Amino acid sequence: MDAAITTRDYSLTGRDARRAVEMGLAAADWYHTDVPRKQLKALMKRSDARAMRDTAIWLGAMAVSGAAAASFWGTWWCVPFFAVYGVLYGSAADSRWHECGHGTAFRTQWMNDAVYQLASFMIMRNPVTWRWSHTRHHTDTIVVGRDPEIAVMRPPDLVRLILNFVGLVDVWHAVGDMLRNASGRLSAAEAAFIPEMEQHKAIRVARIWVASYAATIALAVWLGSFLPLMFVGLPRLYGAWHHVMTGLLQHGGLADNVVDHRLNSRTVHMNPISRFIYWNMNYHVEHHMFPMVPYHALPALHELIKHDLPAPNRSILDGYREMLPAFLRQLRNEDYFVRRELPATAKPYREELHRIETQAAASPRT
Repeated sequence: MDAAITTRDYSLTGRDARRAVEMGLAAADWYHTDVPRKQLKALMKRSDARAMRDTAIWLGAMAVSGAAAASFWGTWWCVPFFAVYGVLYGSAADSRWHECGHGTAFRTQWMNDAVYQLASFMIMRNPVTWRWSHTRHHTDTIVVGRDPEIAVMRPPDLVRLILNFVGLVDVWHAVGDMLRNASGRLSAAEAAFIPEMEQHKAIRVARIWVASYAATIALAVWLGSFLPLMFVGLPRLYGAWHHVMTGLLQHGGLADNVVDHRLNSRTVHMNPISRFIYWNMNYHVEHHMFPMVPYHALPALHELIKHDLPAPNRSILDGYREMLPAFLRQLRNEDYFVRRELPATAKPYREELHRIETQAAASPRT
């Protein structure tokens, strides 16, 4: 695994973006485990009832914890209630944004759109920009120069990772993006993946958001209290830790520039509370192979195809025990990655995958 140290260019308009196209990594033909069509169709069935129940629990828990926090405002008793509210706002919104962005949570599309818009505001991700960004993420998963959602670049910036557990870096960039978009401008990266006919929508949303946050700040000033900001805006900071903790496990320390999700994605067994907050995205290899399977069917999908996948990590802690040493090795050699071992019942990694890996390691980047 140890090879000559290289320098990756993560810009969507830079050297590695062009290189990915030349190597056939852009919009490549990805490996998928064989699943009988009838079974896959059954797994892809959407349910308003299931998603409505889970959304009611989510929003209801936010309402209860928020009301309790407000009633104890000014005392230490508000802290545990804000801790719960913050995770439901600043972390659970991430998975709701994600699943409803795929349009798979609810059977009724307007319900997906409504929760997607709400969760996008809560997690501070422009719903237009990130819909197209996430489409690219699935098309070119962890392909350097193509995927705009690579959470951990090589070599990893450990300070940034730590700061993001309280949302500092992400929110700083999110606010900057929001203000730039509200002024009528898109970045070069945004312009690279948002269709021109959709770009005005990103600007309009940003302007609505700026007005919303300005109103919240004005209310806080008028009341002479931070309380309004504890409910809108600040939970994106103090409640971010869970979605960062789980999100890093998705691809952290694994291969880049490959066309098999068994190499660049990680499935992790998690406790029921984390699975509810995360909406089963811990089944991440399964999700990337079959992104149109709803969150509630991912455990069943896992059971159906686990014979063809690397063994899941046993817990969040077990995942970090695998991932963190890889990050430390990548500080010295950014070409290092954890190669997932397949069971004897699995189909081997595709031969062209090994060719791409070898070519990527040998090809100069400077």
